[in-house]
Amino acid sequence: MKKTDKSIVINDIAASVKEYSHFYVAEASGLSAEKSSNLRRECFKREIKMVMVKNTLLIKALEQVGSEYESMFSTFKGTTAVFFSNTGNVPAKLIKEFSKANKMPLLKSAYVEECIYLGENQLEALCNVKTKNELIGDVIGLLQSPMKNVISGLQSGGNTIHGILKTLGDK
Repeated sequence: MKKTDKSIVINDIAASVKEYSHFYVAEASGLSAEKSSNLRRECFKREIKMVMVKNTLLIKALEQVGSEYESMFSTFKGTTAVFFSNTGNVPAKLIKEFSKANKMPLLKSAYVEECIYLGENQLEALCNVKTKNELIGDVIGLLQSPMKNVISGLQSGGNTIHGILKTLGDK
């Protein structure tokens, strides 16, 4: 690969890292052309950008973007696929689902919600990561719950008082 081609690839990877808020790095060796094609189709359906990259080019692209990714570099070995997404847990669910049937890809590391996850053992935790909108919905639900209880209590209390007054009025 020529130096100009390498710089183009590095710039493309760096642009993807800036464009997408989350990315996963996975081991993709052993995937046949058919399985790789199926994986790409699934990625497209879920709005995930999948790119096969050389480890050294990925390291240079991440260095170009910032120094916060250095702890991930030790996991970049073998054939590497990078999954870019704007939803934090979607690639984790795809990797988990696809690897059940094919034993690949295997998670090497991930950058999700401004945190770095290292190793295959983090996949389950990444599947359970909630998106920003899901967390906001949970907080709103928690804040509304006490108000609903108060309103419900007042409404039921009003009916009780009304019933007592009506009974006393009838006597």
